[in-house]
Amino acid sequence: MAKTTTSILLLCSLSFASLVSISTAEACSNYSFPSNQVFGSCIDLPVLQASLHWNYSQLTTKVHIAYRATQIPKGWIAWALNPMGRGMIGSQALVAFRHFNGSMIAYSTSITSYNPSMLPSELGIPVSDISAEYVDKQMIIFGVLGPLGNQTSFIHVWQGGSTVLENIPQVHPLSGENVESLGLINFMSS
Repeated sequence: MAKTTTSILLLCSLSFASLVSISTAEACSNYSFPSNQVFGSCIDLPVLQASLHWNYSQLTTKVHIAYRATQIPKGWIAWALNPMGRGMIGSQALVAFRHFNGSMIAYSTSITSYNPSMLPSELGIPVSDISAEYVDKQMIIFGVLGPLGNQTSFIHVWQGGSTVLENIPQVHPLSGENVESLGLINFMSS
């Protein structure tokens, strides 16, 4: 009897988990950008209520991305590729937050330490067309990275924090989802 109950509970749990997974998988593919941009590929990221959308051109080896995450108006978001390492150090980031006047600020910054300046800086990867929007409690960063050459698979990291002081994003939480926000992305997959 106990085995049957355990089996039923396990089956129900797995069914619920698959429904949640299906529900999450549909979220990014059904999203319509306010600016009418269209992306052929996307993935719902497992933490920080975020997703990544992209179009990759094999001809130019450039990738046009849109990273979006739920965020409070006074917070900030960031998404980065790490072409050489495994975590935060060495990441080539795009950062966005709202200026006190309501406009969005977006720029690139290199993450060179565990206490980065978060000031604008050049990246080791060419980047252009950086912009950002704040819509329906979500911040969205747009950008074009590349040419990336032959590399299409990268470690990527994403982040968010609740405070910006004098136009500088402040430290994010150092536990929970904020330390789980990394993964592998292959821009050739859809």
